[in-house]
Amino acid sequence: MKAERQDCCPPPAEEIPVDEVEFDEEELAEYAKALGHPARVAIVRILLRRDSCICGEIVEELPLAQSTVSQHLKKLKAAGLIRGEVDGPRVCYCIEPAAIARFRAMVSLLG
Repeated sequence: MKAERQDCCPPPAEEIPVDEVEFDEEELAEYAKALGHPARVAIVRILLRRDSCICGEIVEELPLAQSTVSQHLKKLKAAGLIRGEVDGPRVCYCIEPAAIARFRAMVSLLG
């Protein structure tokens, strides 16, 4: 079941032209650290495929316990790659588009 788009979901960010990106090694390292586990990469991929906040659906798509998924979500949120908003007894998660756009642009500057 797909959740409806909620207020916590910002509109998708436009790609950032590489020549407009200020390369920040520490910021890129934090993003890379947050994405340094296959489960967190999977979570980001799940959220990128959706146009809505997701609550319990993340756990349904991964072969991990709720508590494990929660810990991975916490790390991604701390790095600023996702956001989470309280929706009653649940927290709904979605991508932070500006952070993903910055990450993509900084990675492209590595080459």
